[in-house]
Amino acid sequence: MAFLSTNRRMMATAIALACIAVVFLGGLPDHLILFPSTNRIDPRGAIRRTVPFENGQLELWTAKSRAAQKSGRPDVYVLRFYGNADRAERWVSAEADSWNERAIEIWGMNYPGFGGSSGPAKLARVAPGALTAFDALRTEAGDRPIVLFGASLGTTAALHVAANRSVAGLILHNPPAIRQMILGQFGWWNLWLLAGPLALQIPKELDSVANAKAIRAPAIFLLAERDEVVAPRFQHLVVDAYAGEKRVIALGGANHNDPIEGAALADLYSALDWLLPQKDSR
Repeated sequence: MAFLSTNRRMMATAIALACIAVVFLGGLPDHLILFPSTNRIDPRGAIRRTVPFENGQLELWTAKSRAAQKSGRPDVYVLRFYGNADRAERWVSAEADSWNERAIEIWGMNYPGFGGSSGPAKLARVAPGALTAFDALRTEAGDRPIVLFGASLGTTAALHVAANRSVAGLILHNPPAIRQMILGQFGWWNLWLLAGPLALQIPKELDSVANAKAIRAPAIFLLAERDEVVAPRFQHLVVDAYAGEKRVIALGGANHNDPIEGAALADLYSALDWLLPQKDSR
């Protein structure tokens, strides 16, 4: 009986600590997941744009492929969302010519609090920021198709946009089911007393499983088989929930941040022909 009484006291203490964490560490997921930076990064020729966002501004970096520069206007626009510690200006110029000679223009978004986007950096601001970026791009693109390309955390933004706007397709690289990851990877050591409240603090707009169920646009999934950050089982929760037509490309032996290369790159080019038939090129 004394043992049971001790266990009850320990459980009560753990519950109390979890409640304290919820009350006083309400912004803890922001600090655990987001890693903002504001240092200058060479944009390598990318063009900076800003759009109004929540009494501040949202920073976007754009670049055209050589084919788009030659034709004068892109056939396809790509809205790019990067990982939780990355910045748009680092990549958009290099990525513009990686679309198998298509005439495309990439718009890369810096999350609120990243680069020149107004802070603070909060998970609750990722989804509305992504919609703001998309709406600005839709004004520019007119009736031209827009593809969303997200990596890691960026896939949560892309899925939220696609669940709320009409898009031509998505490319999702190592998509995390964040709530399920917090519970499944980190819940066991604290009996889910801390992981549970933390999971509940993830904005519902970033629930990738729920968003995936609402999307009908075609999607390409790029999944690192040895992902040490987002365990494959949590990526597959998003893939399995996805309601639209999809193609899955396994990145054999790849870790979370490994580049797409070799046979996987050839598979991606083939999948792009499926996602964006050549008839879209003019």
